[in-house]
Amino acid sequence: MSAHFNQFEQSGFIQWNKRLSSYQLSRLHTFEAAARHCSFALAAQELALTPSAVSHRINTLEGELGFKLFERFHRRIELTVDGERIYWALRKNLDDINQEIIDIKNQEISGELTVYSRPSIAQCWLIPKIADFAHQYPSIQLNLLTGNDDVNFRGYGIDVAIYYDDITRPNLYCEDLMSESIVPVCSPQYAEQHDLLNNMHQLKNCTLLHDRQAWSSNSDYDEWKAWSEYYQLTLFPHRRNLCFDRSDLAIVAAMNHAGVAMGRKQLVEKRLKRQELVMPFGDISLKCEQRHYFAMLNDKRNPKADIFIQWLKQQVNAISQVK
Repeated sequence: MSAHFNQFEQSGFIQWNKRLSSYQLSRLHTFEAAARHCSFALAAQELALTPSAVSHRINTLEGELGFKLFERFHRRIELTVDGERIYWALRKNLDDINQEIIDIKNQEISGELTVYSRPSIAQCWLIPKIADFAHQYPSIQLNLLTGNDDVNFRGYGIDVAIYYDDITRPNLYCEDLMSESIVPVCSPQYAEQHDLLNNMHQLKNCTLLHDRQAWSSNSDYDEWKAWSEYYQLTLFPHRRNLCFDRSDLAIVAAMNHAGVAMGRKQLVEKRLKRQELVMPFGDISLKCEQRHYFAMLNDKRNPKADIFIQWLKQQVNAISQVK
């Protein structure tokens, strides 16, 4: 047992101040980092200290508290039961403080924000992330509308519209969000059943699934045609096709073994990771050079719309960093 605990046992009692001093708060900050990482060395890196300095602060704090926070083992540490209680109490209070800061920052930016989006973008990309926006900006009430038509901002009260297209609309402020690539996808079972793995020429025997409104009211088979021409495949005219007005519906059909869909990588990434879909020919994608996702707003000085677009860009950047 360490010297400071021997001293504690000899004295029988150590006075704990009713108010935390700045020194004790500093030591609790060090403890929080060490407990979160479960490592004095990693806590030292985060706090720009030496591991011995971290260890000394923890020893001092344990001496002041009168109980152990960590069990020390060879090359590792573990929180004691008492240490767990202190750590979670600290985490709760830090989370409360962070939330208060967010609330203070956002108290002047409140009210409704109406966002219009293409259905596939909303279903596959935006909705899975929307809880984060609600958490960061609780004073903003978000209304989400979807459709394939070009919207009248004034007529429908739209603040921000999210499109996937190769053109922007006149007299509107536009922000690029992210590029896109397309790649054939299907269920693992369909790929096996039709002998598709690394065999593109087998596509002639498959059902092709189309989004006929990929970037306009009538995109027809443009995505498949662009991809097949790039890889020098002759697919059209094709004898078996299923057509949809939304990319996500084609993807759901592919997941349920209906055929091979032309997937947008930004929208199918999670399903590929979960192996609900596979790229049967490998990652032979085609970058859509002219088409991209962008957000438009009627007035770029609208603070709520500005915040929403900045949040969208944060989500895109987070994906890029993970990749």
